[in-house]
Order: sequence, then C-alpha cells, then structure tokens
Amino acid sequence: MKSKPIRLTPNSYALMAVLEEFGEGTSYDIKQAIEQSIANFWPVPHTTAYEEPARLAAAGYLAVRQEEGGRRRKVYSLTGRGRAALREWAAEPTAAPPQLHDEHMLKAFAGAPGQPLLEERVAWHREKLAELNGYLGEVQEAEGWEASERALLAGVAYHGKMLELLDSIGGRG
Repeated sequence: MKSKPIRLTPNSYALMAVLEEFGEGTSYDIKQAIEQSIANFWPVPHTTAYEEPARLAAAGYLAVRQEEGGRRRKVYSLTGRGRAALREWAAEPTAAPPQLHDEHMLKAFAGAPGQPLLEERVAWHREKLAELNGYLGEVQEAEGWEASERALLAGVAYHGKMLELLDSIGGRG
C-alpha cells in the first residue's frame, strides 16, 4: 500500500508516543491513555484520538487491523516508520517554548475578585497532585515505565510549586 506524505504535528507525535508507551489500541484506548498520561502536560483535543490514527495509518506511521468479531473496532500500532519518526523527533535538541493558557490568570487580568478564583485553583492543584502521585506510585511499582515516571515527577513538582506560589499570593487577592 502506497502511503501519502503528510505533515506531522506535535499531536501526531503525542499520539505515536502514547502508542509507543502503552502498546496497540483502539481510538478509545488511545483517548484513555492520553487522559491518564500526557493530558496532564499536553492537552490533546478529544477528536485527535479518533481522527489522527487514520491519518497516520494512511501515511504509513501506524498499522491498522480490524477486529474480526464484535464491534469490529480498528486497532492501531506503531510501524517501524512511525517509531523512527518518533525517535528522530524526540532526539531533536529543541522544542517550542511552553504556552500558558490559563483562564484563572485571564479572569484575574480582567479584574475578577481574587479569593474565589484562588480557592478553586488551589483545590484543583491539590486534586491533580493527588491524582499524579497515585499514578506515580503505580508506575514506580512497575518496570519499563521510566519515561512515564519522569513526566509524572515533573507534573508532581509543577503542581507542588503552583500550590506554593498560590499560597504566597493568597493574601493579595
């Protein structure tokens, strides 16, 4: 089957990285894996898990097989070409700067009362910290999840530092 050339996006690489880390899966499996892993630092639109696999398969980066029975879902896995593209991209010594897209900050800039926003954000960071620490415990008990462990450690540190920051500015809102 001849593949057509496509432009790979950061979301393409995100999806391939999830398949590399978790193994083959249906679009639903991919969506679940994204939500439990990279969505904590790389939000991916819901539709990406359903549209991007077919696009990557058509270009030869993923293999696709259809289940014989049941719902006859499509199951995607990385091909050698996809694995090579992912490794090449990951090895590049540069990355785009992070982007902060924070509605809390936008509302604060627009003059919203600070304390209700602050309380809601502190509660959210505490919940995320607990969630990530739970995932981290599971990953540290398993073998072969070093990349996930590094990402989770970064997420735990981020939410911990955000709680420190919000605590330091708490009396100013």
